[in-house]
Amino acid sequence: MMRIAFRQTAVLILLAAPAGLAGPAASALASGGTPNPGGVPSSPVTPAPRSAALATWFGPGFYGRRTACGQVLTPAVVGVANRTLPCGTLVTVVYRGHRLTLPVIDRGPYGGNGAQWDLTAGAARALGMTDTARIATRVVGSARNTPTLGQPPAVPVLASTGGISAG
Repeated sequence: MMRIAFRQTAVLILLAAPAGLAGPAASALASGGTPNPGGVPSSPVTPAPRSAALATWFGPGFYGRRTACGQVLTPAVVGVANRTLPCGTLVTVVYRGHRLTLPVIDRGPYGGNGAQWDLTAGAARALGMTDTARIATRVVGSARNTPTLGQPPAVPVLASTGGISAG
């Protein structure tokens, strides 16, 4: 009985959340409360239950194009596409012992094979996924959707001066 009630609550959280609102603020709204200014939770939020689903991956034919959430897709982008979750939703994906938390950056999949997730080539590579596969997923929070969401952190370029001080 408790498990069924929890699943119903999780569905209410997703259905009650307006576009762009996920995580702590959404659960506060679903439970009848109001989020703090800025969506900062006043208490910890229990993550959504883990589920297994079919996933595909995409990339090479779409490099240079913008995702539905506004990012330019490159081989280095690490993210996931989902048809219903808001842009910026953070999803932990587990595949064959590899665990990765990914932001939703696109809509899809549209392959017609029943897949619920579509990973970028960078995410699939990081997880060791080479083909359509069953993955475990859990929504764990949200991040602000920006044009650089899913991009690897910038690596500072160090100028080589041959050992001579440039200053």
